[in-house]
Amino acid sequence: MSQDRPGFDAEATVSFLATAEGGCSRPKLSGYRPQFHYAGADWAVSTTFPDVTQVNPGDTVRVLLSFLDPQQHLGKVVVGTPFLIREGRTIVAYGSITKILELEASARRMRERHAV
Repeated sequence: MSQDRPGFDAEATVSFLATAEGGCSRPKLSGYRPQFHYAGADWAVSTTFPDVTQVNPGDTVRVLLSFLDPQQHLGKVVVGTPFLIREGRTIVAYGSITKILELEASARRMRERHAV
C-alpha cells in the first residue's frame, strides 16, 4: 500500500469458489488484485487477508479492500453491498461489504492529490 493510502476502504466477507465449481486452482495471497464487480461494472481493488496467510479455493474469509479510485465508490458501496470477484470474465468468488472503514478519507485524499 502506498504512503498516500494508509488505511483500508472497506471490509468484506468473501467466499472463493472451489476449483470444481469453476474457481481458481491456486491459493491467493494478500496483495491480490482482482476485478471487484458490482452494479454492472468492474473496478480495480487490492485485497488484504488479515486473518490468514493464504486463501485456498473453497475458503470463506474476511477481506480488507483498497479501491484504486475510492471516490468512485462513495455512496455506492455500503454495508450489505453484494459483489463478485472476477478474473477477466471468470467469477472466482462472491461476497458482501460488512464495514465501511476509511472510504471517505481515501476519497478525500485522492481528490486533494488531483487538485494540486
